[in-house]
Amino acid sequence: MKIKIKKKLKGRQGNFILDVNISAEDKSFITVFGKSGAGKTTILRAIAGLLQPDEGYIEISGNVWFDSSKKINLPPQKRKVGFVFQDYALFPNMSVEENVAFGMESRDKNFLQRILEITELTDLRSRTIDTLSGGQKQRVAVARAVARKPDILLLDEPLSALDYETRRNLQEELVKIHRAFDLTTVMVSHDFSEVFRLSDVVFVVDKGKIVKKGRPEDVFIQEKISGKVKFSGAVLSIKRDETVFIVSVLIGNNIIKVVADPEEVENLREGDSVIIATKAFSPFILKS
Repeated sequence: MKIKIKKKLKGRQGNFILDVNISAEDKSFITVFGKSGAGKTTILRAIAGLLQPDEGYIEISGNVWFDSSKKINLPPQKRKVGFVFQDYALFPNMSVEENVAFGMESRDKNFLQRILEITELTDLRSRTIDTLSGGQKQRVAVARAVARKPDILLLDEPLSALDYETRRNLQEELVKIHRAFDLTTVMVSHDFSEVFRLSDVVFVVDKGKIVKKGRPEDVFIQEKISGKVKFSGAVLSIKRDETVFIVSVLIGNNIIKVVADPEEVENLREGDSVIIATKAFSPFILKS
């Protein structure tokens, strides 16, 4: 996958230029990470052909989909893309099976059955969309995207509207689907724990530029905790104590309490996976 594009954008704080160069191995799970308005979703829309860059180059699985210098710009229907939107974009008048089958270029009953089984939708195949939970709707949206047998699967913050337990379960589902169908997957996210749990490589976008790239642990942790003792755990509770916070973390069968400042707990939630790092008995906490 090779993406090198420029696009003038309007943001909350004024106009800026999206100017990114992203490359990764096929069949990788790639996350585009950053704050709202950084240009993350624009990258996905450009890949899918829903938005035309001002200039640049997009190559997926050896096929050139966009090249401004050669005036190549394949329409969306000719790009083998599976796109999962934040709002699911399902057809309420169709059953689960009909929604999934709608994504197929040609009806393949065996492949359809395999998708339903892997996404655990077999028992729900005859249900209408309005009878499903948020997590079930998201699984249908992913299954429909995979049904296109895409060269690339695009996920636009697919789990942001779900509760923690559902989100955690679906993160495991996404990894399973990614591996089962040998997909190249690109996900937009601003959730640290999601990045660590799912990604092979992460590109951090800020104001339209790639400011960091690499493995999640290299991008977010290594420079900060090199040489320190590290433990992985899960957040049980976060309680304020005057000007600091007390974070209770389950590590194995033990619970430890860490004093954290407001900046450290800003993006933490109960249930998040974290890394506790300490040196000379002065621990600090990082969301993993």
